[in-house]
Amino acid sequence: MWQSSNPVLNNNSSAFDEYYGKKMYAEQANVTTVQGVVNKTAILISIAVAAGAGGYWLISTGTSTSFVWISCLASMGICIGVYMVLRGNPAHARWLAPIYAVAEGAFLGALTAMLDGWLEGMAIAATGGLALQALIITISIMGSMLALYSMRILRPTRKFVATVSVLTAGIMITYIISWPLSYFLHMQLPFISLSSAVGEGWMPMIGLGINVLFLGVASMWLIIDFGMIEEKVAAGAPKQMEWYCGFALLVSLAWIYYESVKLAFRLALLVGNRD
Repeated sequence: MWQSSNPVLNNNSSAFDEYYGKKMYAEQANVTTVQGVVNKTAILISIAVAAGAGGYWLISTGTSTSFVWISCLASMGICIGVYMVLRGNPAHARWLAPIYAVAEGAFLGALTAMLDGWLEGMAIAATGGLALQALIITISIMGSMLALYSMRILRPTRKFVATVSVLTAGIMITYIISWPLSYFLHMQLPFISLSSAVGEGWMPMIGLGINVLFLGVASMWLIIDFGMIEEKVAAGAPKQMEWYCGFALLVSLAWIYYESVKLAFRLALLVGNRD
């Protein structure tokens, strides 16, 4: 008795519910999701790993170590350029993030090969190779930071973000000064450059401590990244933001790997010299 005589409203397919159900599904499919961020990050990491394998191969086959410095400057320039562009339009991350992944991956692969070569020249073996050790450290840190964030032990509060940003700025300034000095003037900053790892007395230990400090600051950026991802997902941000979130995670993971491979190198030297 409650059925309407209107053939549209009386349709067994429920056209009204079907239309708005499809509309709601389409809207949900066009927003940022955690799984979407995971997928985009996995794509970018795969690109970086492939580029890293290429960079490693170039150095291991006798290519000049100048490639390391060139790729270093290129990756830094691309990272800054991509960041400045994406600040104004994060939607471009879909095209720019893979470019950064290639540059950063090639640099990290070449650096790893160069450090492996140095150890081999000094007849010091790193168990499994520096790449494997650095990868294990990177994965372990990411898992630990994710656990700390999930348990709400570490949160990206305004004070937390400001502190990490200031420390990062100081570290980046140090790197920007040390890299040109090392390449063009052959001047090594004490404790910062890897040459201090073969120094005398307490110099290797102090350098190791600074390396651990830098690695800790790099790790804190994962907390900030997780907070940003959670915020974008909760706000229903456009799906293009998944690429931007993946880019942010890749930048943090690349920095963590960079500090990890240096840490593994320093530890290999300490153990080798002790033996």
